[in-house]
Amino acid sequence: MADLFQAPDYYNIDDLLSDEHKMVRDAARDWVKREVSPIIEDAAQKAEFPKSIVKGLAEIGAFGPYIPEEYGGAGLDQISYGLIMQEIERGDSGVRSTASVQSSLVMYPIWKYGSEEQRKKYLPKLASGEFMGCFGLTEPDYGSNPGGMLTNFKDKGDHYLLNGAKMWISNAPFADIAVVWAKNEEGRIHGLIVERGMEGFTTPETHNKWSLRASATGELIFNDVKIPKENLLPNKSGLGAPLGCLDSARFGIAWGAIGAAMDCYDTALRYAKERIQFDKPIAGYQLQQKKLAEMITEITKAQLLALRLGQLKNEGKATTAQISMAKRNNVDMAIKIAREARQILGGMGITGEYSIMRHMMNLESVITYEGTHDIHLLITGMDITGIAAFK
Repeated sequence: MADLFQAPDYYNIDDLLSDEHKMVRDAARDWVKREVSPIIEDAAQKAEFPKSIVKGLAEIGAFGPYIPEEYGGAGLDQISYGLIMQEIERGDSGVRSTASVQSSLVMYPIWKYGSEEQRKKYLPKLASGEFMGCFGLTEPDYGSNPGGMLTNFKDKGDHYLLNGAKMWISNAPFADIAVVWAKNEEGRIHGLIVERGMEGFTTPETHNKWSLRASATGELIFNDVKIPKENLLPNKSGLGAPLGCLDSARFGIAWGAIGAAMDCYDTALRYAKERIQFDKPIAGYQLQQKKLAEMITEITKAQLLALRLGQLKNEGKATTAQISMAKRNNVDMAIKIAREARQILGGMGITGEYSIMRHMMNLESVITYEGTHDIHLLITGMDITGIAAFK
């Protein structure tokens, strides 16, 4: 089917964007219409990541858009990053996951915490898509409590020896490098760059997913992997290091989820105007108008939340708790809109002829990964009360 998407902008938020913001967003939007929409339903049905789109993702600046140009990035601001993520997730959450991981969880830590040698060696290849990366934090027994991780490395004089396992890792099956978080002999968390081909390093793929089917997910297994000492990220250690990366990624998700919601709303609005029952379009019935009116209201609120967060991020003022609030609110908003949109389409809403059911299934992962819905609520609770409820 032709991609007829028209982006809702009920509060004229475009007037608050710069010309560069709109140019970046429109380039991403056009690319999604041209390259993602025609193939994504088939990729999701087959549970295959469409590797053919990697080059295009790089060309629209989806890999490290805020990374300085000297390292191959586009040198854009945070709102531009958000807008790119919004447009990609409008196409598919799994494709946005691929770009989010590359940008915020692989390029960001190398840029922020890495040595100049590491930046020059890896960032340009990651920005161009020549290298793809993944991020190893979550473990089989440690999700919301990453500080309990068991993955560890020992100093062997001229190298480190890494052992452990990570799971639910986006991009793992095809990644060229992994930024892996592990404890040293004193129990301090550090980041290590692990390269494909290192002996003892394997990336088995996770199968049978009902969600993010067009994204490749896997495990990272480390069995006495020798890591060169120059592959340790030198400029930050402790749990705050990986959590800083997650702040950047969650910011992108807060924008991305708006894209999924916009696509569901736009599909439902168009369908409701065309679908005739009892001699008039179903858009003319009160219950359908209630659904659509609530959708555009919630999307508008989420757009304003994300835009203000982007302004704060540009100024270096966005807090972890503020980012948590936006991630939680906007994903929750999107999943509710997907469910309501599916109802407007009736039985047609469950078919692959429309994007809604795919978005709905994808958002079931997005609402859990990078901080679950409940944990983000408790982060806000801790921020306003000063008391941690999850310890």
